[in-house]
Amino acid sequence: MSGATLVLASMALALATFMNVLDVSIANVSIPALSGDLGVSLSQGTWVITSFAVANAIAVPLTGFLTQRFGAVRVFVSSILLFVMASFLCGMSSSIGMLILFRVIQGAVAGPMIPLSQSLLLSSYPRAKAGLALTIWSMTTLVAPVVGPLLGGWITDNISWPWIFYINIPIGLFAAGITWTLYRKRETPTRRVPIDYVGLGLLIVWVGALQVMLDKGNELDWFNSTQIVVLTVVATVAFCFFLVWELTDAHPVVDLGLFRRRSFWSGTLALSIGYGVFFGNVVLLPLWLQQDMGYTATLAGAVLAPVGLLAILLSPLVGKNIAKFDPRLFSTLAFTVFAVILWMRSQFTSQTDFVTIMIPSLIQGIAMAAFFVPLMTLIFSGLSHDKIPAASGLSNFARIMAGGFGASIYTSTWENRTSAHHAVLAEHINFANPVSQSVIRMLTGAGMSDQQALSFVNNLVNQQAATLAVNDLAWLSSMLFIALMGFIWLIHPLNPSSPPAKK
Repeated sequence: MSGATLVLASMALALATFMNVLDVSIANVSIPALSGDLGVSLSQGTWVITSFAVANAIAVPLTGFLTQRFGAVRVFVSSILLFVMASFLCGMSSSIGMLILFRVIQGAVAGPMIPLSQSLLLSSYPRAKAGLALTIWSMTTLVAPVVGPLLGGWITDNISWPWIFYINIPIGLFAAGITWTLYRKRETPTRRVPIDYVGLGLLIVWVGALQVMLDKGNELDWFNSTQIVVLTVVATVAFCFFLVWELTDAHPVVDLGLFRRRSFWSGTLALSIGYGVFFGNVVLLPLWLQQDMGYTATLAGAVLAPVGLLAILLSPLVGKNIAKFDPRLFSTLAFTVFAVILWMRSQFTSQTDFVTIMIPSLIQGIAMAAFFVPLMTLIFSGLSHDKIPAASGLSNFARIMAGGFGASIYTSTWENRTSAHHAVLAEHINFANPVSQSVIRMLTGAGMSDQQALSFVNNLVNQQAATLAVNDLAWLSSMLFIALMGFIWLIHPLNPSSPPAKK
């Protein structure tokens, strides 16, 4: 392709990716409003995010099979149209059960969208300009985290939360229409290929059971609940059978043999855990700001939005120099910056102002620019070309799944730590404490009843407890990023002159 046709094709493919990534970031700031309208707790509201992430992760490994069976263009366009339909149904949902069901569908049909947008974009450019094509694609994925929180916050405050899903409809229809018009005569060859139905079924069972266990564990008091125990047993047994089956099947849905390579397993582990920690904090921050700090959805979105600004500016620089320097240096820089900004968040108090809370989000853009591309380069290093699609699918599956697990673990742990801090702080509110009695007398002197004064003090204790819980998780996250640097340096150094490995 060339000229205006190439520009239009790039725009359509980029918009599809933008819509997909936007749908994750835009929902983060809408959880409090969404939870309130549907009559559920904040932890239940986060299921809207985790259900999409897990369904999306499970669907990603199917991209290769679907592409070979039906063709890349048909699968990509169908994925967009089904995503649009699922978005409409999400907006029409009247209960949390309906919304989670349609989010699962939305996540599943979105699975092939991102890998195929990359593939079609690369096929549209000459090989010499592959770097330019990937830069265009990556810029789109970085713009979405900037626009998503702001747009989601504004829509939630000024219209209503269903419109965070409805806005996908015009974007998706435009992207699907342009893509089909320009690419339908460039369809990839198709052939009948076997699919590992048993492996896929076991994958769905163990990932689904584990995610439900993480989502409902806090609500059901973890292992004091029979349901949680059963889910844990099902997830464990299904996972064991999955491992055995995938390692012995001739056409596995997930090529676990890739984990025999040290560069692959250490790089994938660093990428997945790092993304899970990052995404858990991305989900947690707007919940704390809106529930305990009195922020509107728009203001909470404004705090998160700067994360993409430096990433957009620095990503081309990283891409241009990735071949000149050891990618492990870029990855170490990313993890160092993540550790620093999370340590900064661990120092927040209930009096911290808007600008101070926003500064770590701005600095985080440096880490985002050096996070994905260098790690993916290291993960693919030494692999033959025929192994790269499987490696891409497996590493993306692990990353997206870790994001869903991270969101569940962080929200549950935040609630538990908030309760623990509340119990400790509340011990000081008693008749023997002159400070607490002085505050209560001051409030009653201002016209409050005894009950109103105690309720006011309890709200202050809740705010302090929630803030201390955020500090705990931020500090732990900072330490995790420091520890993960060890996995980066387990990866074999990249040597461009060495031939790719055959396994």
